[in-house]
Amino acid sequence: MKHWLFVALLCFSATLAAQPYPSKPIKIVVPFPAGGIADVYARIIGARMSEAWSQPVVIENRSGAGGNIGAEAVARSPADGYTLVMGSVGTHAVNVSLFSKLPYDPVADFAPIALVAETDALLVVHPSVPARTVPELIALARAKPGALSYASAGPGTASHLAGELFKSMAKVDMLHIPYKGNSPAITDLLAGQTALLFATMPTVLPQAKAGKLRALATCGAARAAATPELPTVAEAALPGFDVTNWIGLFAPAGTPSDIVRRLNAEVLRTMQSPDMQGRLAGEGARFAPTTPQQFGAYVKAEIAKWAPVVKASGARAD
Repeated sequence: MKHWLFVALLCFSATLAAQPYPSKPIKIVVPFPAGGIADVYARIIGARMSEAWSQPVVIENRSGAGGNIGAEAVARSPADGYTLVMGSVGTHAVNVSLFSKLPYDPVADFAPIALVAETDALLVVHPSVPARTVPELIALARAKPGALSYASAGPGTASHLAGELFKSMAKVDMLHIPYKGNSPAITDLLAGQTALLFATMPTVLPQAKAGKLRALATCGAARAAATPELPTVAEAALPGFDVTNWIGLFAPAGTPSDIVRRLNAEVLRTMQSPDMQGRLAGEGARFAPTTPQQFGAYVKAEIAKWAPVVKASGARAD
């Protein structure tokens, strides 16, 4: 009887293993609160996957420690393709230099799937701030050391690093106010609780266009197609200033390559659709298709790029 039961269990396990992927719900962990760019695009991709594969795709916002909590949770999850993370420049490139002890390895602990989107940051100030250009903002900060506060989406995020880089290059003293994500940071900026913010363009461009915030400049190497009238911080005042945010999908290391390839193909199908291309352009974001191998190389290059920048800025998150 015991032998028969053992054989039955083996057969059942083999049947489960033979089922095509996906055969059960998929979870995408967003290591930031709802409303930010990682959350928005995770939900879009999740909905498209669910439609294509007839399986639920659950989005779980698991924020904290600059994205480290959610990223670590996925790194420690089974490598079966059913738990993914929407990582960012913070979780997978900057934090390894910003935190003295990162609870995961951004390269060794993950299987890269695809780069989802890149977006330049936008430097915005509350309308009460008497500065309409970057040079005027720098002059104001120098005249009142420590009086201006800049919000960020949390330690280790691109908005935090942009602020620290700005302080270092402009030689100004500003107070850093970290939040648990872009949404609460933007809410307090709109209320005048902080003076300025370096935020991903899709999250603050609508408020800037509505006059609720004043946009001074973009933060990439070149002017953004969505806001061609705005100079970059580099051309306005600080040559060499360049902060580009990105998000990408990762699975735990060891996830079967065929599953990774299938997930990659679905991300590319979603992001290259006409409606998504139009949305990206309107929000100041862009998509470049990558293979898992290309995305992995991109992550390694980003880690190398940000390490000296973090060191030079003197920023620490712990």
